[in-house]
Amino acid sequence: MNVCVCGVGMANKGPSYGMSRQVQDKIDSKYDPELELILVQWISGQCGAGVGRPEAGKLGFQAWLKDGCVLSELINSLFPGEKPIKKIQSSPMAFKQMEQISQFLNAAEKYGVTKTDMFQTVDLWEGKDLAAVQRTLSALGSLAVTKEEGTYNGDPNWFFKKAQENKRDFSDEQLKAGKNVIGLQMGSNKGASQEGMSYGRPRQIL
Repeated sequence: MNVCVCGVGMANKGPSYGMSRQVQDKIDSKYDPELELILVQWISGQCGAGVGRPEAGKLGFQAWLKDGCVLSELINSLFPGEKPIKKIQSSPMAFKQMEQISQFLNAAEKYGVTKTDMFQTVDLWEGKDLAAVQRTLSALGSLAVTKEEGTYNGDPNWFFKKAQENKRDFSDEQLKAGKNVIGLQMGSNKGASQEGMSYGRPRQIL
């Protein structure tokens, strides 16, 4: 299965060999077909029938999102007020497609997706890491569910609701208490090990 996938993602680059092939196979193995189904269902419902649906599988998923238009429609649908992407236009030209993807990434960051959850344009356009694309879209879904701005359209159980900042408030005292307990345990362990060492020393002298 990995052999198929690897060849496809890099169709315009020829097959990968040696180390790069191993790296690509490892990346490909992180792609989640079950998550693909959820993401397709969400994006289709979120954006409406106009965006269509992809063919099943990694290649279909990539082809569906590759020109950046579906992604742009998605991010626009999540902003309650002014839309971040003013112009969404499909184009056969590579640089226009990559430009559209970049607009999505900028808007997603504005929405709250962290840089560590963000894919690179080539991850999608060249098929280098579609698992990273899934990660970005999952983070976007989680944010949409968490914000509760009335723009999310789908099953709220599809994505994890992100933890709110104020959930930490109650735990400061508990953290301090926990550190004290750990400190005491470490102290008693050290005592035990030192006793053990002193117990064995007379034999070494002999």
